[in-house]
Amino acid sequence: MISPAFASILASGRAQFNARVAEARRRFPSLDMAAFGAFLHDGVDPLVLAVAATAPERVGGVTLAAYDMALELVGHGLAGPAAKNTFLNTVWRELAPLLAPLLVTAPVDVLGMLSNAAIHIASVAGARPAQWQAGMAAVAPQVGSVAQLRAVGQVLAWRAGVAHFRQGALAAADTLPPALALAAFDEPGAQWPQVRAQLLDYPWRGNAEGREFGSFSGLGGDFGTPPQVRATADGFVVRSAGRHYLLVADAHGAVLHSATAQEFEQATTGMPSSVRLDGATVHVGARSIALDLPAGDIALAANAHTLAITSPWTHAIRLLPLA
Repeated sequence: MISPAFASILASGRAQFNARVAEARRRFPSLDMAAFGAFLHDGVDPLVLAVAATAPERVGGVTLAAYDMALELVGHGLAGPAAKNTFLNTVWRELAPLLAPLLVTAPVDVLGMLSNAAIHIASVAGARPAQWQAGMAAVAPQVGSVAQLRAVGQVLAWRAGVAHFRQGALAAADTLPPALALAAFDEPGAQWPQVRAQLLDYPWRGNAEGREFGSFSGLGGDFGTPPQVRATADGFVVRSAGRHYLLVADAHGAVLHSATAQEFEQATTGMPSSVRLDGATVHVGARSIALDLPAGDIALAANAHTLAITSPWTHAIRLLPLA
């Protein structure tokens, strides 16, 4: 059952809401009305209650905007209990109500931004949607505008594993009040210029161990054959089973994009003097890392900040910070 407050709004505007449903059913002939009803209960009702408690005089307009967007999302199969990924449902139910002061002023912009972010983050392999939501919830009281919400969302998406957002996230963080930027990076009390400089210069800040990426596609992984890797300024071009990819990785995550054979051929194979391979042990400066790989066929590729290690005996790429 929906709340009495939401039920009262729906009843008072019954003709208007019914007309919207009729139009949506023309646009989406297979619109699942049961799924729509469930999303009204689980996703829309909580934010209606939050807005009613914040600015009761604005709850009607916010409800109408949310109702229209809910019809669109359910019509496209993106929301409701039958959606392929239910993270968007969770964002509407748990995160949107925390942003009631912004919903009052710009419901379409806020719900659109939250929905787009939820859909995108849930679609990125290896990203951590729950971490993004928790970070957004933590900073929500400090967010004072839609522009700030968008910038914070990008920063926290990067920190939740969307590695290719790094440069854009740092640029977005520059538009925020320093205290909010530091809150987004969970570094209250620090100085934003210093934190920004470190993040810009060192993609592996906070992660000295690096990460492993990839597995056999026959088991649901990324690569059909053991990958070969060459370096670029911002990542690595990977060749596997006749296909090519761009791998972008840093302290927060790793993301794979499509690439071309030409990009692979143009990528570099050089190695900095600080890196040396001795059998199955790789030396990076003063560090020595024993690899769980047969010696002899190990291949290395490096850019300014990351070392990638591959072998014909594994479908995984080992990524190590160079500093």
